[in-house]
Formats: sequence, structure tokens, C-alpha cells
Amino acid sequence: MLRTFGATRTLGAGDFERVMQLCAQDPMTNVFVAARVQEGGLGFGGSLLGVEEDHLLTSMCWISANVVPVSCDDEALDVFASRLRRHRRRVSSIFGESEQVLGLWERLYRHWGEPRSLRPDQPMMACTTLPATQGRLIDPRVRQARIDEVDLVLPASAAMFTEEIGYPPYVGSDRDYRNLVSSLIRAGHTYVVIEDGRVVFKADVGSMAGGVAQIQGVWVAPDARGQGLAAPAMNGVVQHVMEVFAPVVTLYVNGYNEPALRAYDRAGFAQVGQFATVIL
Repeated sequence: MLRTFGATRTLGAGDFERVMQLCAQDPMTNVFVAARVQEGGLGFGGSLLGVEEDHLLTSMCWISANVVPVSCDDEALDVFASRLRRHRRRVSSIFGESEQVLGLWERLYRHWGEPRSLRPDQPMMACTTLPATQGRLIDPRVRQARIDEVDLVLPASAAMFTEEIGYPPYVGSDRDYRNLVSSLIRAGHTYVVIEDGRVVFKADVGSMAGGVAQIQGVWVAPDARGQGLAAPAMNGVVQHVMEVFAPVVTLYVNGYNEPALRAYDRAGFAQVGQFATVIL
């Protein structure tokens, strides 16, 4: 099958194994899509488009509130861009491996207009060693949040989102956002340090698949910054995640965020790739 616009189709439950095999070619980069598929994404709403060549699945694009290209060359990006042009109002961000994201955005910006933010330099970092075995300092206060602590976690989550994205995660009712925060806590995917009845550090496991856990939503309370809290707290998160969930822990961070980069370096993370994000 030639790589033309006609080569793209919506993937479904019958494509599960092929989708996971393609994600497994680069499990650290593709953990978001792999996790969504494992959670049932192929069974709902036609969220994943695929490009085939000679009956082999060669490229994919996750399309929901987030757009994430997977293993896309220029021809595949052409195909997906042609399908995406009419989806602008449904999309809040494009993210993933930088060359693919920037290539896709180059094909879309004339149709979608100026983004809220374009972040082309986001080091993707990974940690593969247990902090305890490397003598890295671990904050003993780090633990999984409890479901009865939603009211403590919610303000920290909302503050992190607002700082990172530039606008609040909800206006008016917090019901939907509260449900999202609660679901992470129930899964044991939210880690906190609590002092004097408030969250001073928070991090979430946002995606997990193929032996990789991706950390997101890392936040330190403003009045606790610059005090050496972040690295030991991250060590505590990594130690538990590796022991319980996955042997590889990843995250990506804005290249201009030097304090975060220093903290992650002290927590044993090293750059293994390059991400980019377009916030719409």
C-alpha cells in the first residue's frame, strides 16, 4: 500500500498488538500513547490513526485533546496533517518527539493560527538506577497521597497546571478536574510531601506502559523553592515507582527551566531524547 492520503485509517481493537509493537520500538518516547491504548483507547472514539505500508503499521497519530505523533516521517506527517486540519477546536496541545511535533506543526500552523506557547526544547530524561543503591539522598516524607487528601492535592495540582500552561485547569466548577486528580490518587500515582497540613511537593505518574513510568505534574510550593527539596523528593518518588511500578522512570522538562534540570540531574536523570510541545 502506497503512502498516500488513502493509506491512513482509524485503528481499532483488532490492531492492539500491532500498535503496542510499534510503541515498543521506542518505549520511553511512546509511553503516553501505549498507556492510553492499554487503558482502552482503541475501543473508544477513533482516537488513533495509522499509516500502513505493505500491510505493516509504520506510523501513528493519537488524536484527542492531545495530539501525539508516533514514528512519523515526512510522508506520514503529510497524511496526518491533512486529517487534522479540521480538528483545531478539539485539540489543546501537540507533544512528543520534537522533530515529529515541529514537523506536524509546520504543516498545521497556517490553518490553526498562533499557539499560546511553542516549546521546541524539552529534554526528555530517564532514570534507570534505584536512588538507594546510588547513595542519593531520599526524602523520607515522600509517600502516595490518600484519597481523603484530595482537598489538599487539588490546589497544588491546579497551581502546577496554571504555572506550566498559562491558564487554570478549570473555570467555575472543579468537578471534572477533581475527578481527574482523584483518579490519579486512587491509582496510587500521586506522590506528595505534606508539611503543616499543606502540600509542599507533588508529582504524578501520568503514563505507564512497557516497563516505563512517565512522571508529570512535578511541583514545589513557591515558598519552599530554593531549599533543596526537589531532588531528594524526586529520589523518593523514583525509588517507590521503580520498586512498585516500572524499572525505567522518565519525564520531560522545558529546556529553559534550569532549576528543574539541576534537580533532575541530582536525582539521577539523564537526557535520552528531545521533546517539543505546542500549547493551543
